[in-house]
Amino acid sequence: MFTIVDASIRALNKIRSESQNPRHKIIASALNYQHCIQVVEAYRARGLQADYVHSLQDGAENERVLDRLKNHQLDAIVQVRKLGEGFDHPHLSVAAVFSVFRELSPFVQFVGRIMRAIDQNDSESINNQGTVVFHAGSNIARLWSDFQECSQADREFFDQLLPMESLDFGDATEIEIEPRTRWRKPNQVEIKGQAGLIIEEIPLILEDAEVQRAIQLLQDKGVTLEDLRTAYEHKPVPTTKQRQRQASRQALDELVRNETGFILKQRGINPHGRELDKKHLGKTNFVLLKSAIDRKINQFVGKEPGSRSEYSLSELQAIKANLQQIVNEATAEVL
Repeated sequence: MFTIVDASIRALNKIRSESQNPRHKIIASALNYQHCIQVVEAYRARGLQADYVHSLQDGAENERVLDRLKNHQLDAIVQVRKLGEGFDHPHLSVAAVFSVFRELSPFVQFVGRIMRAIDQNDSESINNQGTVVFHAGSNIARLWSDFQECSQADREFFDQLLPMESLDFGDATEIEIEPRTRWRKPNQVEIKGQAGLIIEEIPLILEDAEVQRAIQLLQDKGVTLEDLRTAYEHKPVPTTKQRQRQASRQALDELVRNETGFILKQRGINPHGRELDKKHLGKTNFVLLKSAIDRKINQFVGKEPGSRSEYSLSELQAIKANLQQIVNEATAEVL
């Protein structure tokens, strides 16, 4: 999952840099509700503003997230086949595929979200380019051949876009495919004269003895310039423990809300009702159950109420690893 996260962020940074347009965004497809939260957590840990929409989530909450997207307050949005036909946000430019598409139609519909033109009537505009990031094991390329209405020419075109059979992952964990378009003419350069000279001073790194030793070590290890270029382009997106902790804390709260809603729905209890409020505290069923889970979480790590901002990353990870047991204990007390 993290490889797709990093690769999609690099693709986003690339199109933002080349287009000088910071409004380009990532749209990601997840497997289910909990997977949405995990993917969002990974993007947030790397410094992106990310959120998700899901059919099981409250409609008003989904609308709030979509408003943030439309107002360019998000870098990435994660969904489970929620943003289908009719959804139009031209600045979605990178499609990150974390789920498995068993049929072509939903895959095409998902990829279609990044095919909306920003600059009209300009197919060559960098603003109108889209990138699809996926795991080779998902075998997405095979889906194209299942599209029975495609002409032979279309199939040949898609084979050029996704030539999976010619790729060798033996020496690389990531491969970038640059589509070959038949209608694009090769760049033509014609030199008619010289208007002047530009002088650029290039630092001589070889004068540094430590750099020389490093280069010699790389040569001895058989590392080539191409290997270095690939390593630089595909290096993981940096994060910090503080970002990871903040993202993990947000993910924990969303997981608790998710579990609370699921339990009430499973037992046919109205989350906005008050039948569980035996002490007449004026709290809804949802608030009562979520509060009970939060209390159990505090007890699990020996913290006082309202101190979640002080949880360490290891404590948050331990809570998530034991969350089901914590939820079961809280549910037994309330129900």
